[in-house]
Amino acid sequence: MASALALTGCAANQNAQQQAENSAHLFIRDSYLSKTKSDPLGAYLASRDFNRALAGGAYSEPRTPTLVGTALGFLGVKYKYGGESPNTGFDCSGLVSYAAEKSLGLKLPRRSADIARQGISVKRSELKRGDLVFFNTRGSRFSHVGIYLGDHKFVHAPRTGAVVRIEDMNIAYWKKRYNGARRLVATNTASK
Repeated sequence: MASALALTGCAANQNAQQQAENSAHLFIRDSYLSKTKSDPLGAYLASRDFNRALAGGAYSEPRTPTLVGTALGFLGVKYKYGGESPNTGFDCSGLVSYAAEKSLGLKLPRRSADIARQGISVKRSELKRGDLVFFNTRGSRFSHVGIYLGDHKFVHAPRTGAVVRIEDMNIAYWKKRYNGARRLVATNTASK
């Protein structure tokens, strides 16, 4: 009788452990889905990180945040002229400066024209994920900045009344206004 109770106890412990592991995986999946259902492009771009997290198990070591990952975390934050934080909202240079400081340890200038003097120049044909892309949206060079995501997409804080979002650089508006890119160099061990 005692051995039967002991075996029942082992089975119950194994079932509880299995349920806990399943719950952890379901929590990760549900968190991922809740963040990406309204943003299919964001889901596509984040899928590689999500799959790596699952492969590493529910309790994998935390990774250093990337410039792109940090900026994508602010999708949907409202635009605010002069805004420098997710609590108040962002303008284009505020988003880039905030993400660069949090992920790369870089303190960037406040204006997009000044940010355009940082890092190294990159040809459009050589853009990589995490490069800064600049546009002439106000009649002057480098008046707007975003962060390149790959596949001709970038994340930015566009204008009053809008939110941080992803755009396609190949649509006519952005293609006509594109005027350069820069690659930042991190001061810590984080990667873009």
